[in-house]
Amino acid sequence: MAADLPAEATATLAVDSRCQLGEGIVWDERAQRLYWTDILRSKLWMHAPADAATHAWDLPEPLGCLALCEDGGLLLALAKSIRMADAPRPGDALSLRMLAALEPELGAATRSNDGRCDRDGNFVFGTKDETGATPPLGRYYQFSLAHGLRALPLPAAAIPNSICFSPDGRTLYYCDSMHPRILCCDYDPDAAGISEPRVFAEVEGGRTPDGSTIDAAGGLWNAQWDAGRVVRYAPDGRVDRVVAIPAGRPSCCAIGGADFDTLYVTTAREELDEDQLARAPGAGGVFAFALAPGSGRAEPRLRGA
Repeated sequence: MAADLPAEATATLAVDSRCQLGEGIVWDERAQRLYWTDILRSKLWMHAPADAATHAWDLPEPLGCLALCEDGGLLLALAKSIRMADAPRPGDALSLRMLAALEPELGAATRSNDGRCDRDGNFVFGTKDETGATPPLGRYYQFSLAHGLRALPLPAAAIPNSICFSPDGRTLYYCDSMHPRILCCDYDPDAAGISEPRVFAEVEGGRTPDGSTIDAAGGLWNAQWDAGRVVRYAPDGRVDRVVAIPAGRPSCCAIGGADFDTLYVTTAREELDEDQLARAPGAGGVFAFALAPGSGRAEPRLRGA
């Protein structure tokens, strides 16, 4: 933990999934389930807290991020394609339907990364530059069943992250994890347009911002990859709360539970050596931290055509 941001509390291990790169966690309030991805192992994970049932499915490509759909299925942003899956059933294979190719002209130079649905039922996500190019190759997109894939007019990014939306849906939060700040802009979901890009928060100590979620009060919870913490920023960008994550590299967060009273955080084992993993065997798991009832709200779902 950075000395200037002491943690007020520590999360505990909820799912010992030991993902190489756990990411993209979402809470399905209908099924009372968590879904997340292990990007580097090309797996979709599911966990139901009520009975501790956990299952993982193998995928044909790395899964960067995912979204819930109005019909109960899942939208999967695989490395180079966007696909739809029927509602997953533990023990059954996933049935995948191709919706769109993703930057085929760039091949393995890019892959999908972070993303979430906006409040109007469109999926907004970014692609990660795998080459280290200058300027970077990563881009931000909106996908909908009505309009297909549309580029958002945001600057290129190396590692797009922190994508989430204000409660009214008119502010888009985002970052490039190569820079220690979270940005925001005015957002027009119908036109896939943005305006007035600006800095929302500088990340203390030059730490690395990763995935984020917005709570019911409009606060932004950000997982900080190299800081062992999740930080809540108030709607005006002030640091409000800090939760320590005791193992692994925090990568993304969601608020779930039957009463929207639990912060869930994915972590990664990536970049940890054998000694670090021996001291923190829970690295790569999902961690949980209790919040007040009603702290979260239902995850937006992909709208039908």
